[in-house]
Amino acid sequence: MLDSRKREIRIKADSFRVQCKTSRYGIIDLFRECERSGYKLLRYPLGESADLGFTIKKDNDIVIFTNSCSRLSREIFTLAHEIGHVFLHLEETDSFIDNRVTINGGSTDEKEQEANYFAACLLMPSEDVGRFIDLEILNFQEKGLSAMDIARIMSEFSVSFDMALNRLESLGVIDSNQKLRLDSEKTEKRVGNLLRSVGGNARLNVFSNEIDIPYEYIDYVIYNYNHNAVPEETLERVLACYQLGKEDVMDKLVEHSNDNDEDLDDLIGGLDD
Repeated sequence: MLDSRKREIRIKADSFRVQCKTSRYGIIDLFRECERSGYKLLRYPLGESADLGFTIKKDNDIVIFTNSCSRLSREIFTLAHEIGHVFLHLEETDSFIDNRVTINGGSTDEKEQEANYFAACLLMPSEDVGRFIDLEILNFQEKGLSAMDIARIMSEFSVSFDMALNRLESLGVIDSNQKLRLDSEKTEKRVGNLLRSVGGNARLNVFSNEIDIPYEYIDYVIYNYNHNAVPEETLERVLACYQLGKEDVMDKLVEHSNDNDEDLDDLIGGLDD
């Protein structure tokens, strides 16, 4: 990637980040910031083998989906990656579906590499990383970073251990040998234990399995139910996500018999049809 393109991407990531609520260093809640920016965010556990995320234009809306069958830190990176597609590429096409959102920039696809770089700049801007190390890491110049330090960086910037290592290496804070040492220390001590030992956010290392669907989706499902596109079971499952029952929306329903075997996973997966 050319340096001029990297600079472009950093500027765009900064333009989104400056609107976000942050702690001293990291974005507090990227999911909330996504919704505050007017995007329609869907979070649903489609399964570990399903796509990690997608971004589509639907009428005048930008819809971002993240598969919550992944560790929270990974899902946050997926969301940052999809926001990258919105800023960098969505004018050129109507959708992006990502089945391999890599945190190490390993994709050979140029647009995926750019979205990865956007995500890294959004979540861990170089200035904030440098400030964190200068102010929060004691004796960094003499001793370097420990796995516990990486856990603190994870918690502050809401990223995974691996993403923290990759970003620190790309910024020149650590070299490849230090990265290997820290990765071995992570394997030995385990990320959950490291996070707990520094009083960090242990949820980052847990599979979130969140269900978060925009309220407008109820109307979408009711429309499909009334037109025989989905069965009653799917309607009931969607309503349950909002703690509603069929009786709560009876005035909007057309009663019919339907033995279609579509399910909620297929319905969400078909939003770009």
